[in-house]
Amino acid sequence: MQDLPHQYHVQAQGKPGENLDVCVENVPKLTVAPPAQFGGPGDEWSPEDLFMASISSCFILSFRAIAKASKFTWSSIQCDSTGTLERVEGKTRFTKIITKATLVIPSVENIENAERLLHKAEQSCLVVNSLTSESELQCEISILE
Repeated sequence: MQDLPHQYHVQAQGKPGENLDVCVENVPKLTVAPPAQFGGPGDEWSPEDLFMASISSCFILSFRAIAKASKFTWSSIQCDSTGTLERVEGKTRFTKIITKATLVIPSVENIENAERLLHKAEQSCLVVNSLTSESELQCEISILE
């Protein structure tokens, strides 16, 4: 890892009545549009979708790094993040994020240790740490037979 601070640059471009293009150097562009809840087409990534995707993906990448450092073996993980968007004090914002992590581990691993590492991943996830909304982690761990 490089020393902090890090900087990240994203460029978004758009025209009236059209979807946006979001670009990051060396990465394929994304098309972004308003979600259906805001009158958009609902068939492209929205800023709200990208926000929730950043939470789920950051959580999994944090877990992966922590599991590796802990020499913890696992088979698969799925992360479902749901955000509640509300109007609070005249501002629209996410007020609650619920992240459900479903982890499959081999029978040689300990369920309590797995849950501890999942919570450690939540605590170290930079996206979750950057939120002002309430965050909740729900864990589901199954053993691969």
